[in-house]
Amino acid sequence: MTEQKRVLGFIGGSGVYSMDALEDAQRRQVDTPWGAPSDALTCGRLNGVEVVFLARHGAGHKLPPSHINYRANIDAMKRAGVTDLVSVSACGSFREALTPGTFVIADQFIDRTTMRPKSFFGPGFVAHVSMADPVCPALADAMEASCEALGVPVQRGGTYICIDGPQFSSRAESHLYRSWGCDVIGMTNMPEAKLAREAELPYATAAMVTDYDCWHETEGAVEVGLILETLKRNTANAARMAADLAQRLGPTRTPSPLGVETALDMAVITPEEARDPEMMKRLDAVAGRLFKR
Repeated sequence: MTEQKRVLGFIGGSGVYSMDALEDAQRRQVDTPWGAPSDALTCGRLNGVEVVFLARHGAGHKLPPSHINYRANIDAMKRAGVTDLVSVSACGSFREALTPGTFVIADQFIDRTTMRPKSFFGPGFVAHVSMADPVCPALADAMEASCEALGVPVQRGGTYICIDGPQFSSRAESHLYRSWGCDVIGMTNMPEAKLAREAELPYATAAMVTDYDCWHETEGAVEVGLILETLKRNTANAARMAADLAQRLGPTRTPSPLGVETALDMAVITPEEARDPEMMKRLDAVAGRLFKR
């Protein structure tokens, strides 16, 4: 397989608002057809790898989960040349063994959000990407290896259920999601993972456990004040993982084993002659590869 230059994208969730280890870091404002991303991109190098970082909630954590412009965030990453996308986010645990501080390298998602635009495509240009396997196994392998090398508690694989928030679950909801076989619960990985696939970006996520949600009989109900200490520890471990991950992946890459880089080849339904020109303009970064053939 042909190697190409790697540009590693990081999206930081709650508690992860910067990457202080970046060398030659520069802030870059990026305009997208979908509006403004959560914050300026920070571009630099980490252990010899070009890196682009974005704080999902913006500086100062100003954006609640359902007010994040997920389309602008993914478009901006694609526009900045990102080739591989890694996400970190806080989550609650549905499993006794997934204690606070554990990083869950999720491989499946259940999307229960209702308030967020979930696709770059729409009337005038229709596409249906496969989400059967939403996470790139090569990225997930590397993230797991980094956590193990650093002594960060990690579980490879698991189902992440995404809710709108900003409220935490009721006890009834928490028990329901456990009965569905979910491992962790969060508010931000959807539609992020779906949009990454539409943008042909290999994606993986580390869901960093901060609490047991509210199903646990001996733990208190979820409150922000109770999870802040765990959040600080998770943030420090996320920075360590990012540095090791960049070094582990290296400055060159081969295509994702899932063929994510050509996901749109089998997804676009609308023939060229029927595509809306205005929609095509908006898709210049996300689907521009198709227009150059």
